[in-house]
Amino acid sequence: MSLDAPQLAGSVDASGMHIGVIVSRFNEDITDALLDGARSALLEHGAEESDIHIVLVPGALEIGTIAARMADSGRYDALVCLGCVIRGGTAHFEHVCRVSMDMIAAVAARGDIGVGNGVLTVDTHEQAVERIGGAHGHKGAEAALTAVEVANLLRQWEA
Repeated sequence: MSLDAPQLAGSVDASGMHIGVIVSRFNEDITDALLDGARSALLEHGAEESDIHIVLVPGALEIGTIAARMADSGRYDALVCLGCVIRGGTAHFEHVCRVSMDMIAAVAARGDIGVGNGVLTVDTHEQAVERIGGAHGHKGAEAALTAVEVANLLRQWEA
């Protein structure tokens, strides 16, 4: 990237932001850890506990529905979507993954709210564990900070 080109850069400063966190209850041991990581990252980067609103949904398919409603409310600067879909022995895995990702992507594509996608789509429980602080980092924290960074970038267009 040329240093002479004009650049916009977001920050992970969550100060003053209202952040919605939508969390699937399915595979709760993993999603609880995703939530813990997201919440910790937000607080470490300036969010206030009272500005983090957590909504629990049954599974990954419901995340997008609630994210869309929260985005429509105009009350949130950023949304963090957290869930875990583990491959089973049927085609159900592919359908759940595709639909939940498409719904979350539709909210992000609106271009008016920061969205972080922390829905794990893995083959095994062990792979999920590796993504909640193991060999592959913490995807809950990453999703939270991504949502904040995008929200901060969007604010630059409003100014």
